[in-house]
Amino acid sequence: MLYKDIIKELTHIVGKENITTSKEDLICYSYDATNQKFLPDAVVFPKNADEISLILKLANKEGFHVVPRGAGSGFSGGSLPVEGGVVVSLERMNKIMKIDADNLIAIVEPGVVTGELQWAVEDLGLFYPPDPSSLKFCTIGGNVAECAGGPRAVKYGVTKDYVLGLEVVLPTGEIVNTGTQTLKGVVGYDLTKLMVGSEGTLGIVTKIILKLLPLPEATKTILAVFSDMRDAAATVSRIISSRIIPSTLEFMDKNSISCVDDYANMGLPADVEALLLIEVDGDRELIEKQAEGIKKICLDNMAREVRVAGDKREVKQLWQIRRAISPSLAKLKPNKINEDIVVPRSKIPDAIIGVREIAKKYNLTNANFGHAGDGNIHVNIMIDKHVPEGFNQGSDKAEFLRAEKAVKEIFELVLGLGGTISGEHGIGISKMPYIGMELSPTAIDVMKKIKQVLDPKGVLNPGKIFPTL
Repeated sequence: MLYKDIIKELTHIVGKENITTSKEDLICYSYDATNQKFLPDAVVFPKNADEISLILKLANKEGFHVVPRGAGSGFSGGSLPVEGGVVVSLERMNKIMKIDADNLIAIVEPGVVTGELQWAVEDLGLFYPPDPSSLKFCTIGGNVAECAGGPRAVKYGVTKDYVLGLEVVLPTGEIVNTGTQTLKGVVGYDLTKLMVGSEGTLGIVTKIILKLLPLPEATKTILAVFSDMRDAAATVSRIISSRIIPSTLEFMDKNSISCVDDYANMGLPADVEALLLIEVDGDRELIEKQAEGIKKICLDNMAREVRVAGDKREVKQLWQIRRAISPSLAKLKPNKINEDIVVPRSKIPDAIIGVREIAKKYNLTNANFGHAGDGNIHVNIMIDKHVPEGFNQGSDKAEFLRAEKAVKEIFELVLGLGGTISGEHGIGISKMPYIGMELSPTAIDVMKKIKQVLDPKGVLNPGKIFPTL
């Protein structure tokens, strides 16, 4: 609970129209895509780095917590005010400050919606590749905090590959600029890369310098359907080894396919085990040749059907299959635990089969889809209800406890296959209990020391990533 004098000081910093303590408003900033809820004591809407600096200096003086928030679309709880305090919403800081077509950079504020940046640069013949599935509402600042990826990561990489520099307000209130506006720069430690993916625990990003690319001339989209999941996985490996690097190589398993077909009536075969959605981009003549090569590889690896989109309408139809997955999964259960494991591409069948066996062991419903091109699989354990801590009875609680046990075993499976427990969602609070499964005590200790140096009073986004500080 914040004292009245603290609220008064915050109001003085941001203005009375840019702070709220009403219960109705606080609820709107209490949750994210995990569906867990933690009520903040106040929400403020600063307009620049100077105001955020004053907020953090006040937090250090008065001892309250500060939690930065973008669109609240994260799947790991990184923006949740788990220990109360003040949520700093960055939604007012939503300007595209500069698009430099000569030097292929953009300078943006953290509240810029990812999709809106992409459309703005594409109008100028430029390209910003990172494309998380929430791009129509997630923000660049949140993408930076989580190092977001997306389907195009197989060819173009993830957010960290496009961040050249940052303006960051440190937990103690100092404002620091990291990186450069140039492609090269090795002066001092790479503080930019340190901040990207730090989940809002080391600083609040207030300005981002992004690398852009020329917009590809054309794209070609292909859908391949398989009766055997191992054939689909072999196709993925064969495509990559053939020196064709698709811009997208997406995967869906049997349960995902069934849900999508029921949800959107796509006319997909009912007895298939796997589906690949593949896209190539670049020079028009080259991608026609690549598309034919991919079609042949799919057929050589026992694809039962291959569709090559002939126009924009057909492209839209094929992508509708992929985009319909998340809403369609509600057919199985109303809620889900969504994990974003990554394994070597050749291990995808072992991962999927292993996950299915674990789900069967705990009598759970499961669906898998994701970015096969880089081995990033979204494992969805479908449940009736997320059960809050302290609720200790009923079938919902029993199912949730089984799901938690299954998640731990899935992570053990993934690590045993040479993978990682998170490819793009981050750790936050959802994976915090499992971080020691992947990182050594020494590595965790080094990270904690970095946090302690930058945030000696522990005011910024506490209770995230590490079980204890």
